[in-house]
Amino acid sequence: MTRLKITETFVSIQGEADAVGWPSLFIRLTGCPLRCVYCDTQYSFYGGEWQTLEQLLEHAHASGVHHVCVTGGEPLAQKSCLELLVALCDAGFAVSLETSGAMDVAPVDPRVSRVVDLKTPDSGESQRNRLENLDVLHARDQVKIVLCSRADYEWARDLLRSRSAALPCQVLLSPAWGQLEPRDLAEWILADRLDVRLQVQLHKYLWGNQPGK
Repeated sequence: MTRLKITETFVSIQGEADAVGWPSLFIRLTGCPLRCVYCDTQYSFYGGEWQTLEQLLEHAHASGVHHVCVTGGEPLAQKSCLELLVALCDAGFAVSLETSGAMDVAPVDPRVSRVVDLKTPDSGESQRNRLENLDVLHARDQVKIVLCSRADYEWARDLLRSRSAALPCQVLLSPAWGQLEPRDLAEWILADRLDVRLQVQLHKYLWGNQPGK
């Protein structure tokens, strides 16, 4: 019987990535090997309750929404996450996965929208980035980079410009909540004519840092 350790499940408005604005079921898995300085889900590092794949599918069917986001923590730190993603896709849901840039995303079901969060120097975890992930992404995927400073922006800009071929998916630059003004990031993107999408965390503008929202 397949089981996963779950911190919480809840329905809210998706605040990030390409599904932003859609009512979505969030399945937050417990555990993460990273410790980013701006992490807003530290409560998911420990604890949680074991749930079977069947129980999670029941939650999804009872949620009344079409979009499901599997997140964490770091969901791919649990090997059974891959089975959960397949089962959700098979059940007809529009599935997204929020994962760090430190985990191998190649085994993820191709029907899933993979949102790969590359870590900047100011996150404290940039050495954990698995840059080979960028070579297996598809059009439905997204690369997300949370920025804390001008130095982080320049790191991201230079990384994107250093690639010999453009990524096949959207690149989302997001200001770290309370650390970088969205307007400043917008001005830098425009000044450099950087081919990226500015992203703010819609759910935080709606509910702040309230857990389960």
